[in-house]
Amino acid sequence: MLIGIDIGGTKALGLLVDPANGAIIARSKKSSQGSGQELLRRLVEIIDELTAAAHPLVTAVGLGIAGLTDRYGLVHYSPNLPNLFQFPLGRRLSKATQRDIFAINDATAGTWAEAKHGAGRGLDNFAYVALGSGIGTGFVAGGQLLLGANGFAGESGHMTVDIDGPTHITGEPGPWEYFASGHALGRLGREAAEAGRFPEVAGLVTNLKDIRSEHVVQALAQGDAQAQVIFDSFCAQVARGIANLVLILDPSRVVLGGGLAEVGEALRAGIDTWLTRLLLGSQHRPQVEVVLAKFGAESAALGAAWFAADAVGN
Repeated sequence: MLIGIDIGGTKALGLLVDPANGAIIARSKKSSQGSGQELLRRLVEIIDELTAAAHPLVTAVGLGIAGLTDRYGLVHYSPNLPNLFQFPLGRRLSKATQRDIFAINDATAGTWAEAKHGAGRGLDNFAYVALGSGIGTGFVAGGQLLLGANGFAGESGHMTVDIDGPTHITGEPGPWEYFASGHALGRLGREAAEAGRFPEVAGLVTNLKDIRSEHVVQALAQGDAQAQVIFDSFCAQVARGIANLVLILDPSRVVLGGGLAEVGEALRAGIDTWLTRLLLGSQHRPQVEVVLAKFGAESAALGAAWFAADAVGN
């Protein structure tokens, strides 16, 4: 059995996976917020819970971590996990559980899952875009998973799309993530509600400051016209960044994952429409497919499990 854990900006999702067929046997979810020690304690709990459901024993544990992370689980820097600065999460978790721990960036893990058994299987060139609290990306180029010199490749959410734009939590102005992440969608909803243009979502919370992306999505599912306007604007911002990636890497397909991928076809279609409009020379090149990840929000955890299994095998 394999355990894969996706550690994002708000939650850690653990999966117990049967390597024979990729079936998910059990799940465990905890908050990822707080100090490094608090996160470590919750990860131990996840591993203990999943191990208790494992027959036979767990042979590999993989972590997909948001931020600059090497394969040994040293988190050099993570804007969405600010308490993990230079934090040796992998080593401490290995000591606490007496297990070998293998780590990879969370979006790269999601890319690996989709490449092996998902929406990118059989493709030599595709991009994976994880839309969650932030934005992570991963790439298969020339049939190879793109890791970079240090394993840090894929931090596209921090590329600048507006040098005069608002300051992000990183202290940098106008990154793609500011405009096109789950946090961005929540902010668009709050701004519209505070301006009195979004009564539908205002009725879902007691305080307008509590409006998050899921409230916008809920209003969208209920057919609210203002939610559709906001969501269309959001899809345009996502597509703007994807267009940059297409110009650089020329993928044949873009796979959408992360928590927001659970929105489904509305997200895929919205981004697809805007990508055609925004991509330079789109009428002169083969269409870039935009598809939903096969494993949705669980791609990163599955990819971390398979990455650990490959590491053990090597």
